[in-house]
Amino acid sequence: MKTQAVVEHISNWLKNYANNAQIEGFVVGVSGGIDSAVTSTLCAQTGLKVLCLEMPIHQAESHVSRAQEHIHFLEKNYSNVSSKRVNLTPVFDSLIDEIDTNEDQKTVDMAMANTRARLRMTTLYYYAGLYGFLVAGTGNKVEDFGVGFYTKYGDGGVDLSPIADLLKSEVYALGEILEVPNSIMTAAPSDGLFGDARTDEAQIGASYDELEWAMKMKDEGKHASDFEGRQKEVFRIFTQFNTTNAHKMNPIPVCIIPEILKQ
Repeated sequence: MKTQAVVEHISNWLKNYANNAQIEGFVVGVSGGIDSAVTSTLCAQTGLKVLCLEMPIHQAESHVSRAQEHIHFLEKNYSNVSSKRVNLTPVFDSLIDEIDTNEDQKTVDMAMANTRARLRMTTLYYYAGLYGFLVAGTGNKVEDFGVGFYTKYGDGGVDLSPIADLLKSEVYALGEILEVPNSIMTAAPSDGLFGDARTDEAQIGASYDELEWAMKMKDEGKHASDFEGRQKEVFRIFTQFNTTNAHKMNPIPVCIIPEILKQ
């Protein structure tokens, strides 16, 4: 991959999109992970205004420190970048106090995780509306179009997706050339939605390198029966997520009413 050329292509694409929409800048949620770090830096390179939002909800300290380190890096190197910290923990706790959590604990935990993501989306759009900015998404190709590893109307609720055509390994390649802090480059990927430091791999059951391989195999028309051992297990994991989360990746179904019924 021609990494520098890709950086310039995405930055120009962002700038042209905003200019054509007569928008002055972007708002990005910065989590302390590689995807949000690369996305926010690409937005910064447009020269347009960029607001980085840190939105902790019972966040693991390692995530908080990495997010703050990256925001400091951006503000030091790009005069068009500003930031805000919005502590959503009290908001989240107040909501949890009012809703029914007396169900299966695993189901409750997942619902709470998705609720965190949707509170952050609401906050991003508040500031986007306040300043007339666009919400820049931070999803990569494997998450957005492979396993659907994101929250519908949470981190999936964005105005544009600058890195959604890049595999995770390619995002890391951009991170290196963009001088993303080493603490982020070496940290295990984590969605940070459970209030601890559990990794994406622990949740999914496969690494991003493995998922990229499985995504490529599926695109080539392969089936689980074509593999053995760990490869077969990884392909099964990818296929299960791809199928289960299809509702996130496909357009919302619309019930089309036959014309004869409208007459």
